[in-house]
Amino acid sequence: MRDQYNTPLNSRYASKEMSYIFSEDKKFTTWRKLWVALAECEKELGLNITDKQIEELKSHINDINYDDAIKREKEVRHDVMSHVYAYGLQCPTAKGIIHLGATSCYVGDNTDIIIMRDGLLLIRKKIINIIDALSKFAEKNKDIPTLGFTHLQPAQLTTVGKRATLWIQDLVMDLENIDFVLSNLKLRGVKGTTGTQASFMELFEGDESKVKELDKLVANKMGFSKSFGVTGQTYPRKLDSIVLNTLSEVAQSAYKFSNDLRLLQNMKEMEEPFEKNQIGSSAMAYKRNPMRSERISGLARFVITASLNPAITASTQWFERTLDDSANKRLSVSESFLALDGVLNLYLNISENMVVYKKVISAHVNNELPFMATENIIMECVKRGGDRQELHERIREHSMAAAQRVKMDGLNNDLIDRIKNDSFFNLTNEEIDNIIDPKKFIGRAPGQVVEFINEYVKPILENNKDLLGEEAIINV
Repeated sequence: MRDQYNTPLNSRYASKEMSYIFSEDKKFTTWRKLWVALAECEKELGLNITDKQIEELKSHINDINYDDAIKREKEVRHDVMSHVYAYGLQCPTAKGIIHLGATSCYVGDNTDIIIMRDGLLLIRKKIINIIDALSKFAEKNKDIPTLGFTHLQPAQLTTVGKRATLWIQDLVMDLENIDFVLSNLKLRGVKGTTGTQASFMELFEGDESKVKELDKLVANKMGFSKSFGVTGQTYPRKLDSIVLNTLSEVAQSAYKFSNDLRLLQNMKEMEEPFEKNQIGSSAMAYKRNPMRSERISGLARFVITASLNPAITASTQWFERTLDDSANKRLSVSESFLALDGVLNLYLNISENMVVYKKVISAHVNNELPFMATENIIMECVKRGGDRQELHERIREHSMAAAQRVKMDGLNNDLIDRIKNDSFFNLTNEEIDNIIDPKKFIGRAPGQVVEFINEYVKPILENNKDLLGEEAIINV
């Protein structure tokens, strides 16, 4: 609709898979699955519920009569009871046992947890595919010397591939955190209105063991090994904070990557993919702007700041619950997942298609390496009987002159030529070129790339090979 606000999270950024996870169809079919699970488990524990009623409920899980629910909600102003009513219209035989003993949070909260779990699993899948793409990039470029930077000033050399392992390591840490959250994720379960299970104690005539078993059975039927030991009316809102902090951590990793790539593209050393007919600027036709990396930065910033919402919500829930959480979490949780999904779609697209300009990288190395190589030249000359202090002074004089030439005159760094032409150093041109070979200044970087991938990345990819092959879809 062109005359109403439409979220760009759907139209521009998030995948169909993530959009579905937070869709009404997913939400309300999950409500119905929870009602079916409750009825099945209550029947199993002895309540007067028939197989015919359960089969009737199952047959209408997916064909939700939304118009009936919407019409009813306008009358009663209660979303859960409106859907209980609508489900009952479709299931007249089972009408009387739908939602038996439950409170609204039975379907609302348990569904929210299920949706967050499914969202985390999709995020996890995309991270694994990005790790796979970056590891291939790292191995391919493990030997290419490039300037390292500290304080954004040229520092000791690293390699293009070694730098990529820093991006991978951030994602490996994120994956470990996601796996921890998933492994500890609990369903709210069947807890009643304020968490005391009083309604279920009434249903089962005070049989506490059956009430406890009902909670366990429903959790297992919905794919959870555990439910929360105690709750108020809702599951602890701290869970939302934990989950969104986890999303924030992933966003931080992507943000760091996107910033690095934007800087590298400015230096013309690396570039995100740029399509044949893509336009960089409406005014400056020559421009190749890092638009995808910039979009990662913008969306990641949104996810990071959104993590503050559930932290405040968790802090301000009164006693067993207040309702100031609902409107906020509808926005902050769903939009954080959708925005991060957009971030990872972009990250995967870029990481699979990054361009490396080796000659530009080499030129930048050669402009800075002469200064870095002076200590090696001094050491070689000392081995041949030279005086270190005199050599140091001669190097200092040449370095100052070369720096003046670079900074004041805008010319190339001629320090090595000055040393070659100074007989004081007693080295041939070939010997000096051998000393300043960039590959002699990258330490263990190539080996570190291989070791890191073998030890940390390959086990992840091997254990998750069924998740590999995610397509990088960029909507705009």
